[in-house]
Amino acid sequence: MRTRLLPLLIVLMAAVLLALGVPLAVSVAAAEQQRVVVDRIDDTARFAALAQFVTDRRGGSRLTSSDERTETLGKELQTYYDLYGIRAGVFYRESDEVMANAPVNWYVPKEGEGRDAFEEARLGRRSHDPEQVWPWQRDRLVVASPVIRDGDVVAVVVTDSPTDQMRTRILRGWLVIAAGETAAMLLAVGAALRLTGWVLRPVRVLDATTHDIATGRLKSRVAAAGGPPELQRLAHSFNEMADHVEDVLEQQRAFVADASHQLRNPLAALLLRIELLALELPEGNEEIASVRAEGKRLARVLDDLLDLALAEHAEADLMLTDIGDLTAERVASWTPLADDKGVRLVGTCPPTTAWADPVALSSALDAVIDNALKFTPPGESVEVEVAADGETSTVVVTDHGPGLADDELARVGDRFWRSGRHQNIKGSGLGLSISRALLAAGGGTIAYARHEPHGLRVTVTVPRSAPPPAATV
Repeated sequence: MRTRLLPLLIVLMAAVLLALGVPLAVSVAAAEQQRVVVDRIDDTARFAALAQFVTDRRGGSRLTSSDERTETLGKELQTYYDLYGIRAGVFYRESDEVMANAPVNWYVPKEGEGRDAFEEARLGRRSHDPEQVWPWQRDRLVVASPVIRDGDVVAVVVTDSPTDQMRTRILRGWLVIAAGETAAMLLAVGAALRLTGWVLRPVRVLDATTHDIATGRLKSRVAAAGGPPELQRLAHSFNEMADHVEDVLEQQRAFVADASHQLRNPLAALLLRIELLALELPEGNEEIASVRAEGKRLARVLDDLLDLALAEHAEADLMLTDIGDLTAERVASWTPLADDKGVRLVGTCPPTTAWADPVALSSALDAVIDNALKFTPPGESVEVEVAADGETSTVVVTDHGPGLADDELARVGDRFWRSGRHQNIKGSGLGLSISRALLAAGGGTIAYARHEPHGLRVTVTVPRSAPPPAATV
């Protein structure tokens, strides 16, 4: 969940920072250009003040003789150009002729932004602010102001500024903004990590506890601490639900165990009376034989029910166990029965250690091997193979019997379930349920799959890592 929530928060924060940063960057560029434009306006106003005394009123024409003021204006423009690299000139309104300019080979452009500014100034108003210049552009900045004498426009002052320094300052301002945005983004990511960790930690604990309860560790509980209040209430409700489920299961186990135990005594008495009655009837009586068989079958069911109740209730006594040695011992114990049935029982049991309850694992392996021998016809084989795979050790029992269909595999291990094709095989339908309960108490699992071309493959898995300390989650 964190991998989905964190990118969403980061995208939202990045969008917010961009929404703030882009207008700020535009504002910085506009402010920097406005500062330059104001400076140029002040410069053109100063040059216009000097140019007022160079012209006379006769149609705004230049004076007929060289004038000291014209030379002074030319020197000012040249000094201005030498210091700042800004081209500047004063041009007569009517003829566009030069009153003074620097450099001397620069004239009013015939078209473009410079011409538009000049035409505006000829009409008696300052040229409009130039379009915004961006760092990736290499445009020049043109500002024009009219020279007015006695209310008439007699000349126009035009400045043509390079924008390199201005673009550099804009870019520098943008870099500062970008650095600030980057720092803010890093802080936001750090805050998002802390926030998601704070919010999702109770969810992870709840998920781990749910998994523990699903695998049979019913004592696990969620510590209702940390996280939002809603998740704390959820943890408290989950613990109440787990307590209730545990109580219900405990009552169910107690009922099954008590019922099985209480029924065994009258059943034993009933079987004894059947045996006494059989002595009074002719030997080989089919009715007595059928009643005796059903009675013994009922006794096996009661024994298995009691074993299942105990298996679901008992705590696993986990210890570091040599799975290969334990499996080889169980294979040796079942070999005589396999030989009597004409089935080859083959064990491949290399040494490998895992954490398991030896008694529970032995009982589970007995049930699985017994089940494989029941359904394997004479002349076939049952293979038992031990292997280590990363964090787990496995015992795989493969038979060559009739196997199960795909829909039947999903029901293997359910209580009292038996395939409709195998009803004539002795058994209560509880052996594999007991095996699953014994393994689950120690963190193990049992899985079933088809074995091609026919047969069943049962995989018993136990963990190789040490179990966590028994404590409330």
